[in-house]
Amino acid sequence: MSKNSGMSEEKSLNFIEEIIEADLATGKHQSITTRFPPEPNGYLHIGHAKSICLNFGLANKYGGSTNLRFDDTNPVTEDTEYVESIKEDVRWLGFEWSKELYASDYFDQLYALAMQLVEKGLAYVDDSTSEEIATQKGTPTHPGTRNQFAQRTVEENKQLFLDMKAGKYPDGAKVLRVKIDMASPNMLLRDPIIYRIKHAHHHRTADAWCVYPMYDFAHGQSDSIEKITHSICTLEFVPHRDLYDWCINQLGTFPSKQYEFARLNMTYTVMSKRKLLQLVNEHLVNGWDDPRMSTISGMRRRGYPAAAIREFCDRIGVAKRENLIDVGLLEFCVRENLNKTAQRRMVVFNPLKLVITNFDNELEMLSSENNPEDENGGAREMPFCKELFIEQEDFMEVAPKKYFRLAPGQMVRLKSAYIIKCDEVIKDANGNITEVHCTYIPESRSGSDSSGIHVKGTLHWVSAKHAIQAEVRLYDRLFKVEDVANAEGDFKDHINPDSLQIISNAYAEPALAKDTMDQQFQFLRKGYFVIDKESNSTKLVFNRTVTLKDAWAKEVKKG
Repeated sequence: MSKNSGMSEEKSLNFIEEIIEADLATGKHQSITTRFPPEPNGYLHIGHAKSICLNFGLANKYGGSTNLRFDDTNPVTEDTEYVESIKEDVRWLGFEWSKELYASDYFDQLYALAMQLVEKGLAYVDDSTSEEIATQKGTPTHPGTRNQFAQRTVEENKQLFLDMKAGKYPDGAKVLRVKIDMASPNMLLRDPIIYRIKHAHHHRTADAWCVYPMYDFAHGQSDSIEKITHSICTLEFVPHRDLYDWCINQLGTFPSKQYEFARLNMTYTVMSKRKLLQLVNEHLVNGWDDPRMSTISGMRRRGYPAAAIREFCDRIGVAKRENLIDVGLLEFCVRENLNKTAQRRMVVFNPLKLVITNFDNELEMLSSENNPEDENGGAREMPFCKELFIEQEDFMEVAPKKYFRLAPGQMVRLKSAYIIKCDEVIKDANGNITEVHCTYIPESRSGSDSSGIHVKGTLHWVSAKHAIQAEVRLYDRLFKVEDVANAEGDFKDHINPDSLQIISNAYAEPALAKDTMDQQFQFLRKGYFVIDKESNSTKLVFNRTVTLKDAWAKEVKKG
């Protein structure tokens, strides 16, 4: 089960937990079984993470089990690639399913159940086009009307349904509808379609089938076959619950029950698979795992810890009403986690050479702690020599008052090293600063400072001789508007043009060459970073996971 269910015994129960506890207390169920039922037609996103944490977390809390069931009833859009990515995402989040199942496992059973409805006179084969069926359904204020095909006999419908299965008709020629109520206020009960013809290759059953069940039929009956006690869906499935219950009641199958909660809507983000697919297909991002994407694989590549995502899902809770969650809360959870776990390293993005004129040693090895928040985090060695790189933004030739970084005549501390004083600025023929010459105070070494000098500024640095070059990718939010779903115009019009900035020649301390792909780092004064999968032995590539502080919050306040 979960490495960390994200559920806290001290918290008040959410409404689903209240239902489960009542069911267990009354003996309605001896144990619970939930399921996570993704359609393998795309990569999972952060909204799915909420559902995963909820379903697996509930089963974990109440000693039950969770099935991973792929809703693979539409062969046109589904692919094994998506199946494998989904399994990877669920495991990465920290969960393990009891059974790996597929709706296609039940195609024979589902067809037989649909035939039972035909034999009971509750389903009929309809030759109408989709447009005709839509018209015949009426409107929310006017009842629909049945067509002549609803008058077919049971024997006619049985034979036609068998012929559909045998492949005698082309796509769209016929559908199987259940006979419920053409005047129902719930439009989904107006003789809904439960089977359609699709001559398409299926990723698991190949060409064995050319008729496929509709989601509403396959979903409820798959739940019943698996004896799912609590079928948890998002709020858009509320109108579907009546059909879910009707099919179970008419067929007398296991009485699974559907419960709905609010889906995750998050600022500066899209949660639609269709829109995410557009971003990928139109090359507006670099694949499903682009670190700017809301996909779980994108967040993993960006360096978001699984524990931080679980914590986020726990914090937002389970509600019955839709709301818009601030992405800043997710970023806060990521920072909180990484502050405790990330290794500290020094990387200079825009280098300015600093020469310590009175440093006569060829090399001195200094020590710096890996993580001040971790007592057992240890330390690493850093080479210190005559020539260093600092950030250009950390030096000003003409500095204003209360400028505590480096300037002519001013002193600063080099992190985990010495106090230095700026003595001279070297320029080229065009007046551009090429070097800053300083002297260091030998008695001011960090950890054994006896100089008595106190400075207000501390700068990060790297040895110019020993630094390794790296590419740094500064990722930011993909969209520049808060509520993308309700923004005017095409959602792609609101893409943030500054969502990716690439620094091709940063300089990193050499310890980073020995670090591994699964480590996360805090680049001092820069943010949290992770090694990207495109790194190799000749080129290190780092992705920014999140900044040290929420820069967007400042922008909102300015506005």
